[in-house]
Amino acid sequence: MPIYQAGSINPTALIVPGLYVNIVPPQISLLNGVPTNRLGIVGSAQWGPVNSPIDISGTSAMAAFAAQFGSIQPRKYDLGTAVAIAVQQGAQAMKCVRVTDGSDVAAAASVSLTDAIRSVTVGGSVTAADPITLQITPNGGVQQNLLYTVLGGDTLQTIAVALAALVNANSVLAAAGIVADTPVSGAFNLHYLTAPSAISRVVGGAATETVTIGTAAPLSTVQISYASKWTGSLGNSISILHSAGSQALTTKVTVSIPGSVPEIFDNITGTGSVLWANIAQAITLGQSGIRTPSQIITAVAGSGASSPTLPLTVTPIGGTDGATNIVGATLVGVDTLPRTGMYAMRSQGISVAMLADCDTPATWPAQVAFGLVEGIYMVCAGPLGETIASAAAAKIAAGVDSYAPKILLGDWVYWQDTVNGQQRLVSPPAFVAGLMSNMSPQNSSLNKPLYGIVGTQKSATGISYATADIATLVQAGIDVIGTPSPGGNYFSCLTGHNASSNPVIQGDNYTRMTNYIASTLNSGMGVFVGRLQSPTVQKSAKATLDAYFANLWKNGLIGTSNPNTVPWNVVLDGSNNPQDQVALGMMGATVQVIYLSIIEKFLVNVEGGQSVTINRLETTPAV
Repeated sequence: MPIYQAGSINPTALIVPGLYVNIVPPQISLLNGVPTNRLGIVGSAQWGPVNSPIDISGTSAMAAFAAQFGSIQPRKYDLGTAVAIAVQQGAQAMKCVRVTDGSDVAAAASVSLTDAIRSVTVGGSVTAADPITLQITPNGGVQQNLLYTVLGGDTLQTIAVALAALVNANSVLAAAGIVADTPVSGAFNLHYLTAPSAISRVVGGAATETVTIGTAAPLSTVQISYASKWTGSLGNSISILHSAGSQALTTKVTVSIPGSVPEIFDNITGTGSVLWANIAQAITLGQSGIRTPSQIITAVAGSGASSPTLPLTVTPIGGTDGATNIVGATLVGVDTLPRTGMYAMRSQGISVAMLADCDTPATWPAQVAFGLVEGIYMVCAGPLGETIASAAAAKIAAGVDSYAPKILLGDWVYWQDTVNGQQRLVSPPAFVAGLMSNMSPQNSSLNKPLYGIVGTQKSATGISYATADIATLVQAGIDVIGTPSPGGNYFSCLTGHNASSNPVIQGDNYTRMTNYIASTLNSGMGVFVGRLQSPTVQKSAKATLDAYFANLWKNGLIGTSNPNTVPWNVVLDGSNNPQDQVALGMMGATVQVIYLSIIEKFLVNVEGGQSVTINRLETTPAV
């Protein structure tokens, strides 16, 4: 008898006697928590795809960033600066989105050589059905007859285009290095490395068209055009070296760019136009079994038919970053396809995110809405030199009172840029976002050392934040990087709060744990959709939830100060799934979870004096 999978056999319809084996999957599905270390960053760069989330991860994250986006740039909104700072805090898994102001340009260059050419000019008047034959005999080859019959609606230009297309489609002429360029006003040029032995034309019957063949002449011609694969100034550093190939009578093309291993396309065959076509094909499609297509440049063969004098080096120019006119709205982007900016991070499994150097409070409502839907803790900050009063007023004006964002005071940070050899003032979110992406979600940024900080605008004055200042920030739902910290003379977040005014949910841990649990359930509990809602399935779903929260408790992500108190409760039975709801195809679970509390105030009562009496209860150690 066959073996059946669960749900594929109907027990009430069995008629034939025999053994029926029904494979039933485990009734308890185990939930594996989603990653919480993925950091999303949006900013400008000097290279790389635009509005596309790219993974930058591992212990060599900065080398990976340089290969994908170029070097750190000493300017506002720089993606590389934010990544470097986040890496200093321990971040190792990032999704990076490059944005531009729309003025970005790819670097480009071409190889122009002097070709021998003969012109072909179509003249006269056009009459439908007239046959026109262009006869070309390669040097030492066989005459090729290229016939075109004039169509109704043709013009002298369309006839010329048709004849040029016939030339370029002819394999014998292509092998002989004879190509036609783009016709203009009914005329085009035949380019060749070796002059054809004959070029003539035949216009049949009483045709009204004429075809004139010009005399041999030289013409500077583009043999091949190169462009950087991505826009940006890094493209201006590309080098394209044409040299002799490893095999005789072949050509090698080596493409180099700082930060990446050179690409080598070797043993490319051909001369003249055939060589350029083969080079363009190798760069565009790769060389089968040898190397992949170029990730640095694109190439398009021109109409030239001359061979280069080797070695020949080409350097593209004119690449621009498109970073001059970036504003907060550019970083936020648009939420319609194709998504741009912040919205390009949708459905990327990001836990913490930031917009590099975005200091525009008007963007906060959009960041809040995005963070709530995506389950992302958005780290924001105010403008350079912001006061506490102006920060509180800006938050009120933006209408932001939510656990979704963490808003930092615009007390910008002095940071040593070792790549560019200068000390810079940078916005604070990269320090905090990098820290939190490297922390388990039950923790707080409060009193955690931040690295790479030379100072802040406030610390540079020699005056620390007063208790009253911190109290005002807490009441306003704003955090700040400062020193000293409760644990010593280091820089850290001084409140550890999100932007909510609700004291029960204003901790970093609330935002991160809530997002973590919600994202995990969202990714794992969907397996129950489509099943029959029976007591067995309800028990299975409840057992899955219980197992998940038990694992969180075991690993110290949830709990209370009493180790014997179970910190969660799941209700999924008939009590919260009445029949009228079940009949509509709904199954509901009620889940309560107690998060571990963050110690924000540590009160130590000290009784001292000569009259103090201390009573100790002596106990006998257990054997």
